[in-house]
Amino acid sequence: MPAGDFLDVGQVSGVFGVKGWVKVYSYTDPRENILQYSPWFLRKNGLLREVKLLAGRRQGSLVVAELQGVRDRDHAAELMGAEILISKQQLPKASDGEYYWADLIGLEVINQEGCKLGKVDSLLETGANDVLVVVDGELERLIPFLQQSTILKIDLDDGIIVVDWDPDF
Repeated sequence: MPAGDFLDVGQVSGVFGVKGWVKVYSYTDPRENILQYSPWFLRKNGLLREVKLLAGRRQGSLVVAELQGVRDRDHAAELMGAEILISKQQLPKASDGEYYWADLIGLEVINQEGCKLGKVDSLLETGANDVLVVVDGELERLIPFLQQSTILKIDLDDGIIVVDWDPDF
């Protein structure tokens, strides 16, 4: 599978107990949603390894998981620092008007006059609304992700987001 077919959803952050369970720092919201996906693809030192998730649960601010083939603390310790990836195909299809952040990153952002503002580098969650971080060389713009207001059109096929935004702002 090409690298672009994966999403980074967490990281193995430590060992849990003596039976090979691992501590997981999850990027999903809520954190335990990472347990809905199996298999996981662990990437460490440039190597990608598929593992089946056998069990897991929320443990305080972390998630703990049991992985197939990991039977003791030493083997679990070898996985520390590994990125946890899933295939994009494991995600449910987004509803109309809803988008996964990963699908927006890299899209070209233009305003309604056709002025190129840059590409989506990342998104921020602010509480009130999400914010696109649009980068054009050294210039960084923060554009509120408000559909039908600031965000006028998202075309994933053409890789474009049309916004109502002044290029000088």
